[in-house]
Amino acid sequence: MKKLNKDKRFIEESFPVKEVSFESAREKNIRNGHISTLHIWWARRPLASSRATSYAALIPAVSSDDKKEFDKKRDFIIKFSKWKNSLDQSMIDEAREDILKANNGKPPKVLDPFGGGGAIPLEALRLGCETYSNDYNPVAVLIQKCTLEYPQKYGKPFKIKNNPSTLFPELKKQETLDFDSKTVPNRLLYDVEKWSNWVLKETKKEIGKFYPPEPDGSIPVGYIWARTIPCQNPSCGAEIPLMRQFWLANKKNKKVSLFPYIEGKRVYFKIVGNDYEKMPLGFNPAQGTIAKAIATCPVCGAVIDAKTTRKLFQEGKAGQRMIAVILRKKNNQSGNNYKGKKYRIATDKDIQIFKEAEIYLKGKRERLMLKSEIDPLPTEAIHTPDGKEYKPGNLLYNFIPVVLYGLTRWSDLFNARQKLVLVILVENVKQAYNRMIKEGIDNNYAKAIISYLGLVVDRIADKNSILCRLISQTEAIGFTYSRQALSMLWDYIEMNPMEHSSGWNVIIKETLANLKHCSYFRNTYTTITQSSATSLTYSDNFFDAVFTDPPYYDNVPYADLSDFFYVWLKRTLGNLYPELFSTPNTPKSKEIIAELPLLRGMKKEEAALLIKEIKTKEKFEEMLKKSFQEIYRVLKPNGIVTIVYAHKSTEGWETLINSLIDSGLVVTASWPINTEMHARLRAHESAALASSIYIVARKTKREPTGFYNNIKEELKTYLYKKLERLWSEGISGADFFIAAIGSAIEIFGKYEKIM
Repeated sequence: MKKLNKDKRFIEESFPVKEVSFESAREKNIRNGHISTLHIWWARRPLASSRATSYAALIPAVSSDDKKEFDKKRDFIIKFSKWKNSLDQSMIDEAREDILKANNGKPPKVLDPFGGGGAIPLEALRLGCETYSNDYNPVAVLIQKCTLEYPQKYGKPFKIKNNPSTLFPELKKQETLDFDSKTVPNRLLYDVEKWSNWVLKETKKEIGKFYPPEPDGSIPVGYIWARTIPCQNPSCGAEIPLMRQFWLANKKNKKVSLFPYIEGKRVYFKIVGNDYEKMPLGFNPAQGTIAKAIATCPVCGAVIDAKTTRKLFQEGKAGQRMIAVILRKKNNQSGNNYKGKKYRIATDKDIQIFKEAEIYLKGKRERLMLKSEIDPLPTEAIHTPDGKEYKPGNLLYNFIPVVLYGLTRWSDLFNARQKLVLVILVENVKQAYNRMIKEGIDNNYAKAIISYLGLVVDRIADKNSILCRLISQTEAIGFTYSRQALSMLWDYIEMNPMEHSSGWNVIIKETLANLKHCSYFRNTYTTITQSSATSLTYSDNFFDAVFTDPPYYDNVPYADLSDFFYVWLKRTLGNLYPELFSTPNTPKSKEIIAELPLLRGMKKEEAALLIKEIKTKEKFEEMLKKSFQEIYRVLKPNGIVTIVYAHKSTEGWETLINSLIDSGLVVTASWPINTEMHARLRAHESAALASSIYIVARKTKREPTGFYNNIKEELKTYLYKKLERLWSEGISGADFFIAAIGSAIEIFGKYEKIM
């Protein structure tokens, strides 16, 4: 019988890779109650893999010779990784009991020094651990507070003095209240919903007039806009509406498109397709007027190259034009029983109303600036490598190409009415807090309520910028951050957030569902800190486990991407969180990232010499090593670490391996877990990774010397056995190659030097 080290953990011996991979990938399609619906955070780990790996790392290993017990634990991990079982109290209790038993009856202290969107610490909390989470980014810290602290502190039953159905009749439609008693099952849910309705009501009262209903009662829920440039043919000079395509609805049973036609030197539009004028023969709605910044004039056929297109934008010669209005029937009382969205061409009246909103914004901004030191509009510059507002010819990051088109400040990413609605929402959220305080609500509790409303405003901004496209296949709105970049968009959809099906009410509903899920763990909450992972505030040998998902080399520029949200949160919540939102943009000096590969506009070697602060591969490795050394320092001698990593480049893996080895941590196991649905992978990019590697490490002494020939044979034997198993688990392609790297670290990483 195989003899096991009594301190060996289940994850160091075995793990149900295939089954947990399936649940992790499947989780991408789950919305109701999932933390991903609270606020965007990039590369957030699946709850399924976070839960399964954390549990497997906190319970003792079972010998495969004891097949009955081994299969029992393995099956439990598989079953517990399913979303439908994430709130199964009997399973949670069993998992907690197993963990307590393995830790001498005490909840283990668990840290995530790169807490990010909160997935890993939430699962540690679910498992009954004494949980600590940290992040350097203020936006991430706020998301964690709304995921790991406030629901657990305040999401409890509460007796109310008045009948809530009388005070707030609209709440009767929701699930947050029990109207058969005067007890609110979850006070935080009730108050977030109550005050969100107040904010929406006040916002409609002030600016609803800028979204007037149609004579038949239809509500405008969106507007289609196109950026414009003048044709450069001297004999033409027509205004070119820049549109990547003309589809409005491209569904199986609904085909509706804009159709451009010419009268004189002006491009006009009409709507064609199902229930409209017949689509003309030979017309292809997929062929627009611009592709890859190369524009074609519909009037004369002249082609404008990409460089000239960018120059026209930079010189302020580009404009925008409202093309169409999207309508939805709020109810069918008028007898017009059409379903779904309808479209019409924008009129002079629509444009006049927009101009009135523009004038109102100007006055509102002036009035607010008299009362505040901060401009209500986020006029901060989009961050560039030299820290200055972008000018043509300067260095930029490859994930912010919008600056090439003159969009150099965060306020440039919104049209006038989009700015207005965000400014009013911010103001009303702040007023809601003042009303709470006047009503005698505790300051800290009011702060918690308002934090959720601040995140909702953020999500409105994400769904209502000039970088949001209409997804014709679903008639839905694509977010600003549909990719991890700020890419230029030629035509966009402006949303009426007070009425659109992706607007305020739906976001609140998703927020409440998320809050309800997180409130389930009421016995304890997470201690959340904001600091660099290179200098943790905890004493030596403090934690039983560290489970974390560190930065992946150059994969995600978190600080730069989150500035989009930071500038609005600073205006909404800055007075309540001065420790988080006091700087112009997110702090970046201590962010662990390899910036150099992300530069555009100069050779990397020259940029490294020119900008001393730029983070090179060596700087990234140095900072990552420091963070791993801190993990080593705060970990107890018998503690365990899991580190999630995913990068397809050898440079990314080289920095991770070097940092791990130099930290003193010794890798004891590694498992590739598929976190992407196959349909989501880029079909034509074979290097795309579906898996993240979960590396297990210990604070143990390395063997002093390993001999190359011996290690070579050991590697050959071990890799053959491990990879054969992973192949049978469905790991293939680029993931198979990366899995081999993870497995190899287990062998050569246990030696101090190799001869």
